[in-house]
Amino acid sequence: METLPLQGVVVADFSRVLAGPYATMLLADLGATVIKVERPGGGDDTRSWGPPWTERSSAYFESANRSKRSITLDLADPVGQEAARRLIRRADVVVENFKSGSLARYGLDHESALGINPRLVYASISGFGSKEGAHLPGYDFVVQALGGLMSITGEADGAPMKVGVALVDVLTGKDAALGIMAALRHRELTGRGQHVEVNLLSSLLASLANQMSNLLTTGVAPQRMGNRHPSIAPYEALRCEDAFLAVAVGNDGQFRKLCDALGLVSLPDDPRFATNAQRVANREELAKQLENVLGARTAADWQRRLQGVGIACGQVNDLSRAVHYAESLGLRPMVDPGGGAAMQVRTPIDFSGHGTAEVAAPPLLGEHTEEVLAWLEDSEQQLSPLVSRRSPQ
Repeated sequence: METLPLQGVVVADFSRVLAGPYATMLLADLGATVIKVERPGGGDDTRSWGPPWTERSSAYFESANRSKRSITLDLADPVGQEAARRLIRRADVVVENFKSGSLARYGLDHESALGINPRLVYASISGFGSKEGAHLPGYDFVVQALGGLMSITGEADGAPMKVGVALVDVLTGKDAALGIMAALRHRELTGRGQHVEVNLLSSLLASLANQMSNLLTTGVAPQRMGNRHPSIAPYEALRCEDAFLAVAVGNDGQFRKLCDALGLVSLPDDPRFATNAQRVANREELAKQLENVLGARTAADWQRRLQGVGIACGQVNDLSRAVHYAESLGLRPMVDPGGGAAMQVRTPIDFSGHGTAEVAAPPLLGEHTEEVLAWLEDSEQQLSPLVSRRSPQ
């Protein structure tokens, strides 16, 4: 069995909902041992977020919690607090997303934890940081609004629109995992742990890339443009006979290839469309001329034809078709965790031709409490491997 980058790293996961659990699932996929601490009785909030339901929990919970051990601790009880401290003492990483100040009441905040274990990497995830926004609840939907993402999503003449998944939570989870791995490297060099902080609003703003750069360059806030791009044309979803086709043309040479394939051989020499800047200025008329031809055939037919001449394009798939398309390219997007759990989306990282870590079914609430507490009592004891199945090569 290959050695994975985080093999031997123990993560104490005190987080819940999505950003934190997503981060710790990524760490598990990279080989870490993740122990998820949940409240007795209900556990992670997302266990009750359905439908749809699985045989073990909810589909939402299972999307971010595979390959973890679940223990239940009442952190308001001194017995639970002492068990949590023993776990922190044995851990390499702690991840938490409690409201600011909550864990300090139990002696489990970052200062207390680093006092217990100076080599600890302690990661805190919040909605709006630990300063003036510390008291604000952090929900992805609200951050999409406050962080401006909704203002650039949706049709130009329509209402502001959220993205169709809790994207800010996912981005923040990835930022948290990246920060944790950098801090582990720092510890390797210095022998010291540290406090890593990420928040939803900062992760969103940092992810806005060219749209944020456009604002900083011009002083003018970008607006909603539907599927169009503020700086490139054609770069949008165009209507075919039966469906929409996303077409992305990045330069004048590609535009000429597109026009040749569509039989619009004179279009690249039209002064309105000869350069990208001119195409952007005349995008409405350009789209009309392209759709007049595209409407004669299906999106799948045009996809084959245009990809064949090197044009970046693709019909707008639903999620089922998206998975099948990835499989047709040999990308192995899914993995079976076994244990009666539903299929999972594979972490998209490979190492020298093999997959990420073996994956195991998301845990039942408190499934590993007895085993982990016994491990904490005996420094010589080893945690047994989770029942798992390797991602196929």
